[in-house]
Amino acid sequence: MRDLIGRLTARLGLQRSQVERTATLFDEENTLPFIARYRKEMTGGLDEEQLARFRAELNALRKLDDRQRTVIESISEQGKLTPELEQAIEDAETIQEVEDLYLPYKPKRRTRAQMARENGLEPVAEWILAQEVFDPALKDRAVGEFLSDAVPTPEEAWQGARDIVAEVVADDARCREIARRSAWDFGMLLSTQSIEKADERRRFELYYEFTLPLRSLRPHQVLALNRGEKEEVLHIHIQMADERITDDLLGLYVLGEDSPLAHDLLLAVDDAYKRLIKSSIEREVRRQLTERADEHAINVFATNLRNLLLTPPILGMIVMGIDPGYRTGCKLAVVDRTGKVLDVDTITPHPPQRDWRQAIEVIHDLAQRYQVDLIAIGNGTASRETEELVAETIERGAQVKYLVVSEAGASVYSASPLARQELPGLDVTLRGAVSIARRVQDPLAELVKIDPKSIGVGMYQHDVDQAQLAQALQQVTESVVNAVGVDVNTASPALLQYVSGLGPKLAERLVAHRNREGAFQSRGDLLSVKGLGDKTYQQAAGFLRIPDSSNLLDRTGIHPESYQAVDRLFAVLQVAADQPSFVGPLDCALKGHDLETIAEQVGVGVLTLRDIIDDLRRPGRDPRENIPLPILREDILHMEDLTPGMWLTGTVRNVVDFGAFVDIGVKQDGLVHISEMAEFRVNSPYELVSVGDVVDVRVLNVDIARGRIGLSMRS
Repeated sequence: MRDLIGRLTARLGLQRSQVERTATLFDEENTLPFIARYRKEMTGGLDEEQLARFRAELNALRKLDDRQRTVIESISEQGKLTPELEQAIEDAETIQEVEDLYLPYKPKRRTRAQMARENGLEPVAEWILAQEVFDPALKDRAVGEFLSDAVPTPEEAWQGARDIVAEVVADDARCREIARRSAWDFGMLLSTQSIEKADERRRFELYYEFTLPLRSLRPHQVLALNRGEKEEVLHIHIQMADERITDDLLGLYVLGEDSPLAHDLLLAVDDAYKRLIKSSIEREVRRQLTERADEHAINVFATNLRNLLLTPPILGMIVMGIDPGYRTGCKLAVVDRTGKVLDVDTITPHPPQRDWRQAIEVIHDLAQRYQVDLIAIGNGTASRETEELVAETIERGAQVKYLVVSEAGASVYSASPLARQELPGLDVTLRGAVSIARRVQDPLAELVKIDPKSIGVGMYQHDVDQAQLAQALQQVTESVVNAVGVDVNTASPALLQYVSGLGPKLAERLVAHRNREGAFQSRGDLLSVKGLGDKTYQQAAGFLRIPDSSNLLDRTGIHPESYQAVDRLFAVLQVAADQPSFVGPLDCALKGHDLETIAEQVGVGVLTLRDIIDDLRRPGRDPRENIPLPILREDILHMEDLTPGMWLTGTVRNVVDFGAFVDIGVKQDGLVHISEMAEFRVNSPYELVSVGDVVDVRVLNVDIARGRIGLSMRS
């Protein structure tokens, strides 16, 4: 096989030594966050995104290498492996290329061509392929010696020979590549409405009569079409350029001008394409369209999830969470500044009870009794009506502000074993209100308790490959958790499980140890947790914080393996390490010094030294600090209040291929179409906005009957 490291080096445009070191780090079972943060010298400073691509490409090349070995071994066992074929298989860049080359040698079910070969017709097929020239009048007599009980007539002999030729053409990797390339260049996707099953909500109306070139299909269109087909309300068909493909195939299997077998070759090539190639290429095209759409949708979901998890916490506030509802009422929960539940209640302001005045009194009383700073309203059923209730409560003197937050996944959390463990004495219907309140105080700590697929920031998340989706969302959550860092003495098992190297079981053991033995006093204490060995400690320690530790470094992202390097740094710079704060003296001492020289004296790389200095300057820093806080409101707008041209400030709730949905404080989120996002042409909404962004928008149009609001970010 070819050199995998060399191939990976070429694909990624990196140095060979850099690729070798990085591959070794992954092979030694180091986690991606650990490698990205603490092994920069070995990787050449590759970030998490680059490392994720590196790992994916490395795994893909190894999978390709395994398949190449298997195929070569199989063909060799058949005694049909030639040096040219072996080289072609080794040079293949994709598994599809390998499978095309393997097809003629792949064990098949008994085919028409195989039966024809068993009947001795292969020499006749070779005449057709060679386009032999002879007197046309002798054509039937030429196959006389091949007739038998199994092949009683000349026509059946020629048909059997054509079957063999058709299989030869269909098994030719060049022919399949011609058909594949033509499909993508000239193929069309056609969608029609099913007459067997009605689309009652007309969700797929756009695709009742839909035609588009394959190369022009957008991922969200593919996912919508797939869902419509799955629900049996759409019929999907791939239209290929059949005549063009057949003509191109005849460029490889040329018709003899003087051969009486030219028509037989033409029939065989046409049969090869229509019977043996076309349907498999159509299936391949549909599969690749779906795979690309899945990959895109998963990336969208992962991007939105990352931005949602990075929503900055609103610290130091007593919060009342409201889980709105009609028939069963609105559930209230007041939590203190640490998330501890202070009180719960239920109000019924909406139909059928309509206890509006009493509900205002309950909210006002709870807000006053517990000095509530903020009310968080879930954005589900009855959300906007509840927002009106809170706004009126504020008008009547309640000294609070409010905001609407996503309640996606709150019901999932409420019924989970984790919720029963955290809130054992609380009814399941009230746990959702607690979750809504807490996710304002620390969105990351609360949202990690919920299956990411239930958080609701994706596009067709239930239609894509679920294994790939789960893996991508797991990776995003791990990345955010480790970037922010975790207080090991307060974090829940749900949060700790995402710390590099830990996982669910060790997270549970760590919390059990903490509950039994008391708070961890230093990072070194982590080694006393059962099952947490040296390797796990190495992977996790730098991401676990101990704010009350006597060692200031335990509060930072500096890894314990670098503590001695910090001591040497202080010695080189002549900075005292035992003072309450050494930020000022450190900055003064660094002035006029060359980092490369200091790094050499300290015994670490320049990249590692930069990270150490950055952590020392801002111990316990939170990457969410620089992100704008959510909008806090005191009044409410209705759709009827909106007029074209009005400027408002809103929060981005979701980003999709065609634009962004923005919460502007009315019942329905407005849509900023991609064409209204900037003065210039925008190729992708993700280039400009992210979930959680606070943006200024202008009202374009309001359709109250359909509940639609058009917005613009253009001036």
